[in-house]
Amino acid sequence: MKTGKKLKIVSVMTILSILLVLAGCGAKQDSTNKESSNNQKVAVKHELGTTKVPENPKRIVVLELSFVDALHGLGIKPVGIADDNKKDMIEQLVNGKMKYTSVGTRQQPNLEVVSSLKPDLIIADVQRHKAIYKDLQQIAPTIELNSRESTYEENIDAFKTIAKATGENKKAEERLNKHEETIAELKKEVKEENGQTILPAVVRDTSFQAHTSASYDGGFLENLGFKDAVQSKEAYAEMNLEQLSDINPDILILANNEGKLLTDEWKSNPLWKNLKAVKNHKVFVVDRNLWTRFRGVVSSEAIGKDTVKLLHDQQK
Repeated sequence: MKTGKKLKIVSVMTILSILLVLAGCGAKQDSTNKESSNNQKVAVKHELGTTKVPENPKRIVVLELSFVDALHGLGIKPVGIADDNKKDMIEQLVNGKMKYTSVGTRQQPNLEVVSSLKPDLIIADVQRHKAIYKDLQQIAPTIELNSRESTYEENIDAFKTIAKATGENKKAEERLNKHEETIAELKKEVKEENGQTILPAVVRDTSFQAHTSASYDGGFLENLGFKDAVQSKEAYAEMNLEQLSDINPDILILANNEGKLLTDEWKSNPLWKNLKAVKNHKVFVVDRNLWTRFRGVVSSEAIGKDTVKLLHDQQK
């Protein structure tokens, strides 16, 4: 072989070697950049402090129903939900089927199942899950927000926090603008009833639990233009028929338990018959899940629409 040809072959091989090295460096650099991006954190303030969560988390576990509502409003599907082992309840909440893993009850979520899902974000309720916050943090970054005892305003704040934690601030802003427009339209629909006293309550076999102005549904109804018949800093108030008679609301909204109800015993009592809401046919039985369990931007709009329908149907 001639020397010239040898030199050409060596030169080609050298160039190829350099290109391969550069390509390898580029690939390594891309990998490093990608890894760096995936490792970026967002500091999220919540009820128990500040937690650094991954940017744009993909595997989210939620331990309260209002957080399902919030993610649904943002177009995000959680991988795990504390659904009280009632998949039909979640289907009702999101208005359709959704694939996820149940992590047990809201009161006592199964931490082994939560861990098995390898979440990169856990959203928990500060009232229910404060005691297991450290356990949850050992599984994945966790934020604890107001849900079970939240007011309507606190629920909106929680929605904004969840949006920040999931990297969906812009989508949240758009959704809240739409929410305000919806509420404004609903207010017009119930304009004739504005200022009337209203009392949402949960009725069980041995109790009548009034939801006050500090409750989620009570606060939301006030936002629509009604006045909660029980003004209080406490969200709930147990009362008997005599106390209900003294308050005498214009409208009664009853979210009944299944089975025997305390109000069944009251219906033959003159105090019940003389209630303004009873005499004016403004006692309405509503869905317990929607009115007292779900809570959230999407669910509150459904409550508002339900209120309009109930009142308008009653007038026909």
